[in-house]
Amino acid sequence: MRRLARFLIGVVLGGGAFAGYLAYIGVGNVAGRVTELAPEAAVFVVLFVVAEGLADAIGVWASVNPLGRGLSKRQSVQFAMAGDFFDTLSPAGPVSSEPIMARFIGVTTETTYSDALAVRGVAKYVKSGAQLLLSTVLALAITVGGSSPRFVLITLGGAVVALAVAGVVLLRFRVAASRGIVVAVTPIVAWVSSLYRDDPYDRAVVEAAVERFWSRVLLFRDRPGLVALIAFGGVIEQVFVAAALWTALAGTGATVGLLPIIAIVPLPQASSIVPIPGSLGTYDVFLGGALAVVTGAAPASTAAAVLVVRTVTLPFGLSVGGLSVAFLRGWRP
Repeated sequence: MRRLARFLIGVVLGGGAFAGYLAYIGVGNVAGRVTELAPEAAVFVVLFVVAEGLADAIGVWASVNPLGRGLSKRQSVQFAMAGDFFDTLSPAGPVSSEPIMARFIGVTTETTYSDALAVRGVAKYVKSGAQLLLSTVLALAITVGGSSPRFVLITLGGAVVALAVAGVVLLRFRVAASRGIVVAVTPIVAWVSSLYRDDPYDRAVVEAAVERFWSRVLLFRDRPGLVALIAFGGVIEQVFVAAALWTALAGTGATVGLLPIIAIVPLPQASSIVPIPGSLGTYDVFLGGALAVVTGAAPASTAAAVLVVRTVTLPFGLSVGGLSVAFLRGWRP
């Protein structure tokens, strides 16, 4: 009975979000975009989108492995799908969805929230770094060949440098950072915990949680295989997204290379700072414009390709992700 109830909740979550997407875009527009493609191209776009969602489970499994017994392969896929759901609906994408997912991961692995937030923070950092590094290498090769504007290489290279510097600074000054976090977070934790506890959490509890956070982060120094697996999963995701876009472009009649698309995929993630669920509109514009710049395809073709891929990606993440969320446990029995 409980599983049936969870399934129905999942249907409501996924179906409701999907219905909201259709209401925003328009059923006619969605149908029109998909029917613009050749049938075989549409099928491959769907397959690549599904494959990208499943590839995310690689990084999920590797990052959560140090916690308790880790996650099974089935659970890793479930958490990956649930992550897509929260990535889509949360205001700032992964930045705001990972703190939500950390709650479920901590309960499932029978560890703590700070443990789960630490390993998922490492996963996001490594994944972003691997994707940006691959993009920079590809952009360098393309720029040297004279087929890509130099500012694309500068932007990607700058992002890699900024990410590396931020990581080094954070680790080097983690003691000072921890003190600042404790001072800033303690009043909030005390107030929230007072709503459901007679004895609210104090500064000592927050300090212990921050210490556990850093111990989990530093644990990955001795687990290079897991770090490599997280990076590999991120690169595979990037390739599948690019393959879906390349297929959609081919389906609209535009003949372009795959490597420039792989290089440009991480750039539009900056649109997640816009507080709109799914970054509707902003992500599409950024990605369509970037594709037009690096591939030389007509803006109308790149815009159509992006809309086709998004028409598949958003409903998949919302429907399957919503169903996955319904079967997660957010509280210990």
